[in-house]
Amino acid sequence: MKLWGGRFSKKTDRLVEDFHSSISFDQRLYYQDIMGSMAHARMLGKQGIITEKEAQQLVEGLQSVLDDIECGKVEFEIDAEDIHMNVEKILTEKVGEVGKKLHTARSRNDQVALDVRMYLKGEIKEIINLLAGLEDTLLDLAEKHLETVMPGYTHLQKAQPITFAHHLMAYFQMFARDIERLKDCYKRTDVMPLGSGALAGTTFPIDRDFVREQLGFAQISANSLDGVSDRDFAVEFCAAASLIMMHLSRLSEEIILWSSHEFRFITLDDGFSTGSSIMPQKKNPDVAELVRGKTGRVYGDLIGLLTVLKGLPLAYNKDMQEDKEALFDAVDTVKKCLLVFAPMIKTMKVNEQVMLRGVTGGFINATDAADYLAARNVPFRQAHEIVGKMVLYCEEQGMSLEELSIEELKGFSPVFENDIYEKISPEKCVAARKVPGGPAPQAVRKAIEAGRAYLVELKARQDY
Repeated sequence: MKLWGGRFSKKTDRLVEDFHSSISFDQRLYYQDIMGSMAHARMLGKQGIITEKEAQQLVEGLQSVLDDIECGKVEFEIDAEDIHMNVEKILTEKVGEVGKKLHTARSRNDQVALDVRMYLKGEIKEIINLLAGLEDTLLDLAEKHLETVMPGYTHLQKAQPITFAHHLMAYFQMFARDIERLKDCYKRTDVMPLGSGALAGTTFPIDRDFVREQLGFAQISANSLDGVSDRDFAVEFCAAASLIMMHLSRLSEEIILWSSHEFRFITLDDGFSTGSSIMPQKKNPDVAELVRGKTGRVYGDLIGLLTVLKGLPLAYNKDMQEDKEALFDAVDTVKKCLLVFAPMIKTMKVNEQVMLRGVTGGFINATDAADYLAARNVPFRQAHEIVGKMVLYCEEQGMSLEELSIEELKGFSPVFENDIYEKISPEKCVAARKVPGGPAPQAVRKAIEAGRAYLVELKARQDY
């Protein structure tokens, strides 16, 4: 008989059993469910709602259930619907009638809200640690390539010379923002809803703060209706996860381009590449491509969760059972991608000379030529026009700016002197951009130092 079956005179149809059951996916919450139940049982005993002896029996029984699950001795039942009722059923089989007292002063509505929050708190911490590991890898790689000059792009057209270190540090900033978003999301996840009941709390004299302390939550929910119906924290996580995936996807796209024969800026390690079943020469960047592809499914998790919630009246509705698969998928996908991404970029070979050769062509030093004139009192708009005409001339002659003779240069502007050739060399172009946040090696070195300090503080404080 169902634990809620007293009001019913007919068994649930088998089709509905299968359709209704969530144990196939919410069984992953077994640890959180049992920990929450232990805290709840201790509180019931402390408050005299059940006896201390009964509370101890429940806690010991729950520990036995946990041990059995982790030893693989438990087969969850579809008929018991979800993880909460499976655990309660197994517990009652172990400890007898006292097991039926565990659910006093709570509902599955506040129970599942608690479990999901406990689960997500742990996953957020793990994902932050994975992001920090990726950040460490980016810093190490950037430090090795402070002087590695490469073309920077806008519109996928060569724009200005930068360093590979500077390019990598752009992604460091993206992932740092991801960490901060997750830390912020953690604060709103760190709210204990147990005690909200089905929607209106309970008449029993429970001690919510005791349970909160037992489970390590920062605060209790302030409204029982909101306590059981709030999934903002899950939406917020999926939004943060979507941004993480977007950043991973952008870097994946560049890795795919850079590893192509047309670019050859990097060579991926064989361990992080695959071949073709028909073309023996192929070495495909499948890891980066899969990360790029998996981004779409995390976006789908976010949109799916938002759509489930958008029309729901207060408080709990069965629709909310659909929150977990989207949330679990977003968590799993982000973690899998981060786990493989750091070693992929750590083991790739950077082809420094190819990057440097990539700076030639495309008039990548044109802005520096204009800046040269502007620094000598030529209004920038006029300098821009002069260099534009120089570029047009060079294109017609099949030349680069640095191949122009000083006489040709003076034909465009008498301000040019022989020092222009040094000023528009790729290395000098980069070195001159030493403003904070710029690509000059000295500026990037400071950014790397700041990045390392950020990670040290992150790991030391653990304030999320």
